[in-house]
Amino acid sequence: MAKVIVVTSGKGGVGKTTTSAAISTGLALRGFKTVVIDFDVGLRNLDLIMGCERRVVYDFVNVIMGDANLNQALIKDKQLENLFILPASQTRDKDALTQEGVEKVLNELKASFDFIVCDSPAGIERGAHLAMYFADEAIVVTNPEVSSVRDSDRMLGLLSSKSRRAETGQSPVKEHLLLTRYSPERVERGEMLSVEDVQEILSIPLLGVIPESQAVLNASNSGRPVILDAESTAGQAYADAVARFLGENVDHRFLTAEKKGFLKRLFGSVA
Repeated sequence: MAKVIVVTSGKGGVGKTTTSAAISTGLALRGFKTVVIDFDVGLRNLDLIMGCERRVVYDFVNVIMGDANLNQALIKDKQLENLFILPASQTRDKDALTQEGVEKVLNELKASFDFIVCDSPAGIERGAHLAMYFADEAIVVTNPEVSSVRDSDRMLGLLSSKSRRAETGQSPVKEHLLLTRYSPERVERGEMLSVEDVQEILSIPLLGVIPESQAVLNASNSGRPVILDAESTAGQAYADAVARFLGENVDHRFLTAEKKGFLKRLFGSVA
């Protein structure tokens, strides 16, 4: 049975689309047939990060409105046989998404996919609500700073009260915490919240901690999900998060500041 995963947060700019691209790519790398859907109608960034922006002909709204079928709108990833992208519309209003239309598309996708990853827009407006409404599991993305964590806490409240699972009395949406742009050095200096601080506030299981890394920006600019950069700390952290999502017992890495040896303290890092 296909699982619907929403990648969400209350605040913009925390790395939801980067995470959606990385998690969906990681699941496809593990052999699962995966589709990632961009719910951010009017903006649309997922296709850029996935490197398929020039191949968009039809989009999510076209399918909902009946202007195209799923087969016409789905874009197959160039590298991974099991990975597909359903882009958002840049020219429609968010009201073009309807609950009935989204449900129809998801039901059709469930017939042929193992995982459906929903890349939610920020905030609590219509697109964000519909992205989370049908979710079985949620990856809540937050940065280690107070306003981001507070907004994520609000999203957890919505997941527990306004999802279809909540409305119909089913088991609750399974929640996972993904902490992005984490810098142990800044935590030590008291400039950002620690992992323990965030967990204490949100009280949901920790899926992964993604370290602050130039590789994330490089990957976005090159249209290649950062999880494919196996040499980078961010790529490795996302791969670890996918493994944990699939039930594997993987230790968390990149949580503590690197201890500099005498020569590094003397001459500084050349990297």
